[in-house]
Amino acid sequence: MDREVQQLLEMGATAAQARAALRQYKDVMQAAEKIFEGKFDDVVDDGVPAQPDVSQDALDGSKVSRMVTPEDEEDDTGMDDEEGDDDYVDYDSDYDAKADRGRAVADVDPYAGIFFSKDRREEVIEVEEDPEIVTIPGTSQTIKTMTQGQWMKGCPEGGEQSFLFSLYDQLSGSTCPCPECKHPYQRKKSDFFALYHEFSDYIDSLRKIVRQHCSRCSSEFCIACGEPISGDKAHRPNAAKDDNPLFHCSNLQGVILGVGLSMLEQLFAEQSQDYMKSTASVGEKNTKKRKVQDIAPVDEMDEDEDMYYSSAATRGKKAKGGIGYAGAAKEDTSGQTEALAIQRVKDERMASLLGSIRVYLPSLERIGGGQTSDYLVHPTALAHLRRRFNYVGSALLRNDSLTDMSDRAVLYFELFEWLETISNHEALASMMAMPIMVPVSTKSMAPKKSVRGALGRGTRDRIVVYEGSSGPRELLEAIVIQSQAALKGLEGVKSLTEQDEEEMTEEQKRMTRDDKGKGKEIDPVQLPENLKLLQFCQRILATANAIDRSLRETKGEAFVDRLHASLPKILSTASTRTHNEVSAGSTHEETYKVYLKWATQARFEYCDLSLPTNVKIILNSKDDETAPNYKFYFNSEARMLANADIPKRSLAIAKELAILTTNLPVAWDSSVFLRVDETRVDIIKCLITGPEGTPYHNGCYLFDIFLGPNYNQTPPSVKYLTTGGGRYRFNPNLYADGKVCLSLLGTWSGPGWIPGKSTLLQVLISIQSMILCEEPYLNEPGWAGSAGTSQSAAYSANVRRMVVNTAMLGCLRNPPEPFGDIIRTHFRLKARSVREQLDRWLAQDDGRPTTGDGGGYGSPQAKKGEGEEGGSLSAFAKDVAALKKILATLEKKSSKEMDVSE
Repeated sequence: MDREVQQLLEMGATAAQARAALRQYKDVMQAAEKIFEGKFDDVVDDGVPAQPDVSQDALDGSKVSRMVTPEDEEDDTGMDDEEGDDDYVDYDSDYDAKADRGRAVADVDPYAGIFFSKDRREEVIEVEEDPEIVTIPGTSQTIKTMTQGQWMKGCPEGGEQSFLFSLYDQLSGSTCPCPECKHPYQRKKSDFFALYHEFSDYIDSLRKIVRQHCSRCSSEFCIACGEPISGDKAHRPNAAKDDNPLFHCSNLQGVILGVGLSMLEQLFAEQSQDYMKSTASVGEKNTKKRKVQDIAPVDEMDEDEDMYYSSAATRGKKAKGGIGYAGAAKEDTSGQTEALAIQRVKDERMASLLGSIRVYLPSLERIGGGQTSDYLVHPTALAHLRRRFNYVGSALLRNDSLTDMSDRAVLYFELFEWLETISNHEALASMMAMPIMVPVSTKSMAPKKSVRGALGRGTRDRIVVYEGSSGPRELLEAIVIQSQAALKGLEGVKSLTEQDEEEMTEEQKRMTRDDKGKGKEIDPVQLPENLKLLQFCQRILATANAIDRSLRETKGEAFVDRLHASLPKILSTASTRTHNEVSAGSTHEETYKVYLKWATQARFEYCDLSLPTNVKIILNSKDDETAPNYKFYFNSEARMLANADIPKRSLAIAKELAILTTNLPVAWDSSVFLRVDETRVDIIKCLITGPEGTPYHNGCYLFDIFLGPNYNQTPPSVKYLTTGGGRYRFNPNLYADGKVCLSLLGTWSGPGWIPGKSTLLQVLISIQSMILCEEPYLNEPGWAGSAGTSQSAAYSANVRRMVVNTAMLGCLRNPPEPFGDIIRTHFRLKARSVREQLDRWLAQDDGRPTTGDGGGYGSPQAKKGEGEEGGSLSAFAKDVAALKKILATLEKKSSKEMDVSE
């Protein structure tokens, strides 16, 4: 056991921690992992000084935890030593030592330390220092060294700080005695922490110095760990037979990963800044050409939790001067080819660096056999991955464009290799489930004196606030969802490398079946773009399956089940719907969160939109009688394309679905919900809830959407359905016969659809924010200059009456398929808010009758009370009362049990 204790001591554990861990876990690697996770932080060493320790103030919980440096341990009163005044600085840790003392009691949840809440928020004091400048041996070139602050940067977990501090302290200046004759050899910071311009230069430099030959006894030893190097050492089964010096010990593994990932982080930050500058310059150039404000692009509003759109995009604010504006009709593509070439070079450089660093990741499946450091993983390895690799990986995985990712496949394929390698090793696999702690704010602190009384030379403290966000596997699942959607759009495309039946997922098997009577499609002549996207999607699914398989082997079924329970999902007909189980919170804030979570999960689903076979409808003579029918305005057009093979259309639909699955706008103010047919992804139904601050607020507006034979060279076909049986024209751009007037659709004047560029998502957002707007009266060209007039106010009042009667009460009494659950849950969760809204609208009502198109209110001659006898107030009041009654009933009962047809 002494040998195992020594190994753990070399990794930074104390003797007491090592013995306690080995008593509970026989395997050294597992014991090291548990020590690293902080499970044994409460163990007090008996006679062996801990390095470093935690101050009593931290244990009392009254002050921020602070890591004690060697200076503090030497002598608190030794303030006037002549050496080492600035060798060390204090590092704050956010790790709760007081809570850790209670860890002697076994956790009820064995994964509590991994699956912690994304709501977690931590404040960490980080130290910035001016780096030392050193000269590269044999040259006159100078480079910087990594400071202690850079090395320890990031939100800590458990005992990470102590392991990081210990390794940096050991390799940056301590002596390493020869294991045979004890002759001392001095380690230098520049040996291990020099930040070369190229990672390969750093590796070459390290390779030259890591093996030392003792000048006294001629023995050979590793200067990183101080252990002798033996040529006839015993090898583990499947271990490597070569003797690579950089894999000799876990200390080398820890420092190589730390320095390498720091270089990666720096390169990624530089490339990201270049991208932002180029985007800003292009945006400035385009702004000068445009007279009308655009809707913000999706990828400029990226946030976790799927809040992809700012509130301004959903509150109905519109630029006065055009409806359905989608940007310039002619796009300036000058420099686009050059920009793509530059990006490709950057991606290749990033992928090359990732590949070079990945060589030093612990891997028991290494080509040529496992190395020593693969079996004895340094505790800092997981810390480096969490703090540095996650910064790069999460940014790449948050990309919401599957097309962009496939164009940058060289980088993403290397990223997938990293994720698979990490999940394959027990010591690292837990990271796949751990929420990523991302910095959300930074505040500089006033300079303070160091422990020796003098101001630290070039030292600055700052408070960094970290918040939890989605973990790597959860981020990957969003891309998996996009890939599955794209594959549905590419149905009929045959892979060049077909998978065996037993290796296919249930989703892939379902996608290959013809379960609606369609004739079997002939494989189309493949376009290179189709195959490229197809193979990229298959690679993503293969990566996710490989990761889950590895996690089952390394962490067990319970771990994977717990992980999968937290992943985002796209529901289908066969899925268990949980809309009825969602309950409103006791406060507005709680209800707000519940609504957002529910709407995010429910915004996109696959479902069966076909009519039962026993339902007979009149067929067009050109219809395929074998094709199914759909409860869909464009049923005839859809049936005509039942067996069509149009590769360009398939590719366009695949890209469209990939975007829609995870990017539909969701907010308390207004949301967009889509239902796509399971086997005909060109058949789509949409529900938009009206934006706050508009006369459409909280109403439900239904649309049928068909992606026709020439999509996306031509716009989609869109039909508005919430018309009260053809009686109501809710907006100058929404006709009572269902016509949608929008320049993007070619049904309104102005800049239109750009083939290959415009998207259905743009259409949906244009309807949501530019048609369902604050003053719909202004959408009529002849009335565009009448903002704030009495005519505009009367028009909005008329719209509010139609909304209550049709878009609220009518939708609840006769819920349109397949949105019944969505509509009932929407009104049940927002019942309190809607009641308050109804009271305001009733008080604001002008008492005029409801007219079908509101046109009468465009004339000043329209008088209050014209039309229906006694005006409309009594009818409107009745609708409001009926709606409030339904809302009260919805709040008491499950929407599944609710019958609101009366």
